Amino acid sequence: MTSLDQSRQGNTKRVRVAYLVSHPIQYQAPLLRRIAQEPDIDLTVFFGSNFSVQEYVDKGFGVDVKWDVPLLDGYRHEFLPSIWDKRRTSPTAQLNYGIFSRLRGSKEADGFDVLWVHGYSTLNTLQAMVISKALGIPVLLRAESRLGKKQSGTLKQVTKSLFFSGLKQLVDAVLPIGSANAGYWRHFLGEDLPQFLMPYAVDNDYFQSRSCEAASRREALRQELGLDPSRPVILFASKLQGRKRCGDLLEAYLDLCSEIENEPDGPVPYLVIVGDGVERTALERRAKESGVSGVRFCGFRNQSELPRFFDLATVFVLPSQNEPWGLIVNEAINSGRAVILSDDVGCQPDLVTDGVEGCVFPVGDVKALTDALRRVLTEPGTADAMGQRGLKRISGWDYEQDMIGLRQAIAFVTRRLST
Repeated sequence: MTSLDQSRQGNTKRVRVAYLVSHPIQYQAPLLRRIAQEPDIDLTVFFGSNFSVQEYVDKGFGVDVKWDVPLLDGYRHEFLPSIWDKRRTSPTAQLNYGIFSRLRGSKEADGFDVLWVHGYSTLNTLQAMVISKALGIPVLLRAESRLGKKQSGTLKQVTKSLFFSGLKQLVDAVLPIGSANAGYWRHFLGEDLPQFLMPYAVDNDYFQSRSCEAASRREALRQELGLDPSRPVILFASKLQGRKRCGDLLEAYLDLCSEIENEPDGPVPYLVIVGDGVERTALERRAKESGVSGVRFCGFRNQSELPRFFDLATVFVLPSQNEPWGLIVNEAINSGRAVILSDDVGCQPDLVTDGVEGCVFPVGDVKALTDALRRVLTEPGTADAMGQRGLKRISGWDYEQDMIGLRQAIAFVTRRLST
């Protein structure tokens, strides 16, 4: 029996894990509830701000947002006392105190065995990692970063190199969310820093069940949007801001409609745009000027409403530039829908192979996007087959895989916890 096996066998105390994150995030709450169910992990979540729990203005959507899914239920959490809180996300948006005393523990509360942080560039995460180093508490790091398509200037590269050489001294292991993120850590932190895959996942069971429920109300949504059921539906659902490149999709859609008009047997698809933001007015103007009647702007819709739109769609499209991951793609795939992604969407290498679960095109290439739409929509049954292959692939990209990766990481840095 190895020493690690002996330590696991003799350990009956729960491993105390502190998770530090800027604010409650709708995508993370179900995962935190799942982790809290582990009998040998004692999880406490520390937030720097509570702005997302209340109604707030989301700059990306450009509207007031209040999430309609529970953000704080089912796990232990605490909002750290604030020195300042700008009630948004940025490296300097929050600065909190009390992290040292909570990590160290007191007579009333035990200290923590592991610190897990989300992100590495905020004031809170940096101070927490330094404090953990001083206390001898191992640090696990998870973030969305990946290598961009454009090379940074020499000065920026040197600055990054210096920063990451220091950061590496504070981190015991990283939790990559996917293959592009893993490559980022290898590039900046080296091949020798341990990595434990903790996939960027959504609650697959929730979205699959909500999609099934939505089917019974499909006709009502069709009537609300004025859609002919015989025509396919292209869906975009995201913020209407520059890097999401919804304008590329609109242009590709208009080109496709122009082609189809010359082929009387081909049904003209609809383009349904869910979301809001600074580009909405310009997009609406362009759609109106085109004379095409098949575009529907639906505005911001909350997370619980999205399965109805996925159910309605034939294909989901995310043409984004510099998209770190794109969790909405996970949701669309869980709804059994074919997806078209640009090659600058972070989840693409892990979730979508060109011609299998959907199509992949070079970001910003409108002609290639038009071709991808044609490939998915022209032959009957193509989109459905892609959607079914996507469902099979996403089944291995879920919270249970997250638990495997997290448990392996905790076991590695503490020499406790079975995996």
